[in-house]
Amino acid sequence: MKSVELFSGAGGLALGISQAGFHHEVVIELDHDACNTIRANQARQLEHVRDWKLEETDVKAFDFGRLESSIDLLAAGVPCQPWSIGGKHRGYEDDRNLFPDTIRAVVSLRPKAILIENVKGLTRQSFANYFSYIQFMLEFPKVTRKPHEAWLDHRTRLEKYVTARGKGYRGLRYNVVPKLLNAANYGVPQRRERVFIAAFREDLGIEWSFPKETHSQEMLWVDQWGTGEYWERHQVPLKQRPKRPTGIENRIAEASLFPMLPWITVRDRIHDLPDPRRPGAREIPNHVFQSGARSYVGHTGSPLDEPAKTLKAGDHGVPGGENMIAFPNGDVRYFTVREAARMQTFPEEFIFESSWSENMRQLGNAVPVELGRIIASDIRQKLTSQHRSNGKLGQCELSPRLIRSTSGISA
Repeated sequence: MKSVELFSGAGGLALGISQAGFHHEVVIELDHDACNTIRANQARQLEHVRDWKLEETDVKAFDFGRLESSIDLLAAGVPCQPWSIGGKHRGYEDDRNLFPDTIRAVVSLRPKAILIENVKGLTRQSFANYFSYIQFMLEFPKVTRKPHEAWLDHRTRLEKYVTARGKGYRGLRYNVVPKLLNAANYGVPQRRERVFIAAFREDLGIEWSFPKETHSQEMLWVDQWGTGEYWERHQVPLKQRPKRPTGIENRIAEASLFPMLPWITVRDRIHDLPDPRRPGAREIPNHVFQSGARSYVGHTGSPLDEPAKTLKAGDHGVPGGENMIAFPNGDVRYFTVREAARMQTFPEEFIFESSWSENMRQLGNAVPVELGRIIASDIRQKLTSQHRSNGKLGQCELSPRLIRSTSGISA
């Protein structure tokens, strides 16, 4: 199946989608350093990356009409800085708000499915109208914004089609499903809450929901404080274990009623790596000690025996105080790039070749590879099932240019 990736960064979401069985017709990213990371891994012939058709360009300037193939999935990790709690909170007034350009790609490519990722901040009350506006634009992408039209006025026009359930609208339409996901609940060793918006073209008749969660905090507590198997597995003596959380007994008891897998912790993911301060640790790619870590209010690092806190890129540089490991004895140190890549579930063979701060910026901006793979695999399975049940693709196989010339448009 064929896909297009917008705003790829260093390639976290793109890599997960490739692992799910999609072939990227093009991967678009403007940032030069992020493109260099992808190129470095292509030069090393890394699986799922080597064949990407990488375009280092602004999505605003890209001509989607040159893509002749029918696209199954359009994916976009739309820049999050306008909506991030750690950013300037300028939202739709920020020049980096590229949701309108994502809609332009939708109109041009008519993909069967869409997957968009952004920060939890997009769901804040102050951005509620714009968040619904994004969903309205996805549902009725042919109702385009007029020159000099304010986005609120455009939203009002879209609302009429939403409330009328599309009556009077002819043309491209999508069924849209937004959801806030915590990556830790899907086996990623990081508490990373992000909003995902998935959409399927309405003419396909697909019913879909996000994959069910597979991991839970309660089952981690069972593993640690119920059976104690966690500590035995990692050979942690009693005196080196953290203090047992208070008030968890009832939740441990209830966990058995909803069997899942335990959250994956920092210790789970880095236990086989040597301390980066030890001789020989540098032989492991990207496993280099970074000095200067310190804990202070609001920047206390990630406890070793929990999933990592959200890795951050920062709007004014990398917030190193959060990109640290906090050990049970009170010590802290920065994650190495290799450790941070493991928190983001990049393959061990995936290499970052810039400075520590630049590499951490790219990792902080990335979508966890495994979470991308899980969602994209479910989308691919649904598209495959729909194709088999229909026995043909019909309009889906038409050239995007031919489809554009024959589709009715109502605005």
